[in-house]
Amino acid sequence: MKADSVDINPVLVLIVGCGNIAGGFDQARPPGSLPYTHAGAYKFDGRFHIAACVEPDERRRNEFMEAWDIKVGFQSIDEVLHSCGAFDVISICSPTSEHGNHLETALRLHPKLIFCEKPVTTSVWHTQCFVTDCREANIPMAVNYTRRWDPDIIHFTKAIHTSQWGELRTVIGLYNKGILNNGSHMIDLLHVLLGPMNIVRAGVPVYDYFPDDPTIPVWLESEDGLSITLSCGQAADYAVFELQFVFSNGVLTMEDGGMWWRERCAVDSTLFKGYRKLEAERRREGQYPRAMINAVDNIYRSIRNGEPLASTGETALAAQRVCEQIRQLSYTGNKISE
Repeated sequence: MKADSVDINPVLVLIVGCGNIAGGFDQARPPGSLPYTHAGAYKFDGRFHIAACVEPDERRRNEFMEAWDIKVGFQSIDEVLHSCGAFDVISICSPTSEHGNHLETALRLHPKLIFCEKPVTTSVWHTQCFVTDCREANIPMAVNYTRRWDPDIIHFTKAIHTSQWGELRTVIGLYNKGILNNGSHMIDLLHVLLGPMNIVRAGVPVYDYFPDDPTIPVWLESEDGLSITLSCGQAADYAVFELQFVFSNGVLTMEDGGMWWRERCAVDSTLFKGYRKLEAERRREGQYPRAMINAVDNIYRSIRNGEPLASTGETALAAQRVCEQIRQLSYTGNKISE
């Protein structure tokens, strides 16, 4: 859908939490820009109506309501239970530590779908509980692992499985800001591209941002033995989220979280007969900025037509399980505690 498209029967949305990912990242951007947030994507799509929001900070709530033309605001999600409103979609954009309470109340509001920021909770057990509760209540849960809606990732997945770049030899990643916070994005993306993985070894934790969520170097293997190594940066230095894919016919690197891609093809050397080398790089702009509009389009089609979600509670849980195993291994010298 385009930004000027309007549905005569819009999907009614409640946004819980009014911070950056809820809408803050888009509030100062030029009109018509591709959105990076929940509110921005709903407004851009045109088939949704943000009917209300929840935010305990009064100033932030008022600024958010004014920025996104929201008529109703609540201090807590419990207040919503006592209102007469009904919502098709509830976006959980609050801090992760508050997700449990907000998800529990969201289920009592009986929406058609819950769109939750990642990770679902800080605990595998709690995430499993909410995934089960949503399934039993027949309420689909979409989880915002955005690269599942990135057109480049969708195309690249096909390229890997059809050997367009030859045989995949190894994958090298670089990330920071926590194994669960950003590392789960990396693990989930690797699940999309390569399928299930085994943990070979976890390194020494690096406490670069969250006191309870260290960034951890790890060596993984795909089920067919492909080596995958993830190294750590320091969040205080700069944000980094990169993956390098080494193929028999060249090297592709996803940079800046998918904002850019760098390609180097293998060619015959003009200096050394019988040798091949990597040619000069070609850097192209990625399609990651389209991920959020694709996410809300997927949500709309799921509600209206029953189409499957690209990112679900189940896929998020699978990534979180791997992250938790990595954390356990890093703490226990690569022996998972019973």
